[in-house]
Amino acid sequence: MPASKGREDRGASRGALRGAPPSSAILDAAFHKAHKATPHGETHLDRSRLRAKLKIVRSGAVTLRQLRLATQPFRRPGLSDFERLLVARRFGAGAYERALRRLQRAESRIRGLSQEEQRRLRRASSTEQFGESVRRFYGRLASFLREVDPDLSLLREVSSFVRDRPRLTRDAPVVVVAGFPNVGKSSLVAKLSSARPRIADHPFTTLALQVGHADLGFDRLQILDTPGVLGRRHRANPAEVEAETAVERAATVVVFVVDPSERCGYPLVEQEALLERWRSELPVVPFVVVETKADLLKRSGSERLAVSATTGEGLDELRERIQEALRDWQPPPPPPSADGDTGTEAFEDGSAAGETAK
Repeated sequence: MPASKGREDRGASRGALRGAPPSSAILDAAFHKAHKATPHGETHLDRSRLRAKLKIVRSGAVTLRQLRLATQPFRRPGLSDFERLLVARRFGAGAYERALRRLQRAESRIRGLSQEEQRRLRRASSTEQFGESVRRFYGRLASFLREVDPDLSLLREVSSFVRDRPRLTRDAPVVVVAGFPNVGKSSLVAKLSSARPRIADHPFTTLALQVGHADLGFDRLQILDTPGVLGRRHRANPAEVEAETAVERAATVVVFVVDPSERCGYPLVEQEALLERWRSELPVVPFVVVETKADLLKRSGSERLAVSATTGEGLDELRERIQEALRDWQPPPPPPSADGDTGTEAFEDGSAAGETAK
C-alpha cells in the first residue's frame, strides 16, 4: 500500500490546476518528489531525521531545477543584440533582465534556506522537531516562489516570443528585405531564398519576420522577410516595430523595395521618405534599392534596378548587387563567454547523497 502523506505534505499537490500561477506546478512537483523519500537507518529516530532531510533536499533540488529551466533560454549563448531589442520593444526595456535577477536571488535564498534547515535538523532530537523543520522549510519555499510568480510568467512569455521569431546566426550575413506593405517584398524573398512566405494581393500579408537561405558565394546567406512599414514611427503596430528593429539591428545589407506603380496603395513620396529616414539613421548599413513590379511599370530615366518577381527580370543583377555589397563582410568576433550559472549543481544530486547517509 502506498505510504500516507506526512502532515507537512498535505495539500502540496493541489496547485497544478489550469490557470494556476507557475509556482503551483513547481511546488506540486517538488513536494511529490519529497514525499517519495525512503530513508534507511538503524533506529526510528535516525530514519525520521533522514526522511526530513531528504524532503528538504529533494524539494529544494526540484525547485531549483525548475527555476533553471525557466532561465535556460537566456543563458549561454543567450539572446542576440537583435533579439534583446525585439524583447525590449515588446515587453519593456530591462523587463526580462530584472526578472532573471529576481529568479537568481530566489535561488540563492532557497539554497540558504535549505542549508539553514539542515543545520537545525542535526541539532534536533525528536520527530516533532523534524516535522517542524520540514513544515517551516515548505512554507518559506512556497513564499519565495510565489514572490517570483510574475517573473516566471514573464520569462515564459518572452521565451515563447523569441522561439516564434527566426533564429539568425552570427556566422552568415543577413539581407533584410524591407519597405512599405504590398510592394512585393515576400515575392522577392521567395525568388531569392528558400523561404516560402505567404503572398497575397493586399497589404500586411506578412505579419511576422521570416527567414530563408541562399547561396551567393557565402556558405549561408540569410534573407529576412519583414512586415510592411508605414513610416509612422510613433504609431507603429507590433509587426512594424519588429520590421524596424530588423533593419536597425539585424541587417548586414538592406534591400529596400519601392513600388513606383503605387499599386501597393501608398504614394511614392511616402516610400521615399521612409528610405531616406533609414539611410540617415543607419549611415553604415548598405542599401540596395530596387523598383519592383517592373512587369507593370518601368519608370523612364530611373537609375534604380527594376525587378519583377513575376517575370524574373532583374533578379540576377539584384543577386550580383547584394554580393557586391557583402564583398568585405567578415563574421563578427564571438561574444565574450558569460557564466550564466546560478550555482544549483550542488543541489542537483543532493537527494542521492542524503539517501546514502546512514
